[in-house]
Amino acid sequence: MTSTSASSIPTYPTVPLSNGLQIPILGLGTSHHGGYSHRAVVYALRDCGLRHIDTARRYGCEAQLGVAVQGRAARLGVDYLDLYLMHWPDCSVPGQSNREVRAETWRALEELYDEGVCRAIGVSNFLIPHLEELKEDCSIVPHVNQVEYHPFQQPQEMVQYCRREGIVFEGYCPLAKGEALTHPAILRLADKYKRTPAQICIRWSIQNGVVTIPKSTKEQRIWENCQHVSA
Repeated sequence: MTSTSASSIPTYPTVPLSNGLQIPILGLGTSHHGGYSHRAVVYALRDCGLRHIDTARRYGCEAQLGVAVQGRAARLGVDYLDLYLMHWPDCSVPGQSNREVRAETWRALEELYDEGVCRAIGVSNFLIPHLEELKEDCSIVPHVNQVEYHPFQQPQEMVQYCRREGIVFEGYCPLAKGEALTHPAILRLADKYKRTPAQICIRWSIQNGVVTIPKSTKEQRIWENCQHVSA
């Protein structure tokens, strides 16, 4: 890992959302159970130029992220969110169907969007039927659908559906929770192109037009993951 100057900090391609905003095609994922490192996030922001950090309330790291982003910690400590996602389509509320609760929750996100609290809103782990129901029940088509995506899980029907509907497809777990890093085919490609297995998977995802958010708590790995994104 080398030190960086302001002039050498990379920039990343962006993907347009249906509301005219842009989302960086590469981000940094976080998680619970050891999946957050304050030092790594600061490094990603300062030295790697990443401006897309993914988190969730259940990860329990919102306050730390607020400090990393701008030095304050009232939860995330920001005036607005660039993107806010409904995390999962299934729910359990007595007396209400999953569809009713999804619609009610989505309408709350629509209100936040209309008020400017969230600049874009989306969903995570939604299938095509879930998205079709939202189209019928609500006013705003999700700007993003975040789904697991890697060489061993390629939901191409969902990818094509999202593109037809103007929904940006965002992929998490691009390294298949580490399984891809030791797969013989990926190792052969890494050797052929003189890249790391992680770089092969991330570049493959990005070349498929997928917004990609690999996780890491190690500065060296984050630096490696950011290389060769747009070359």
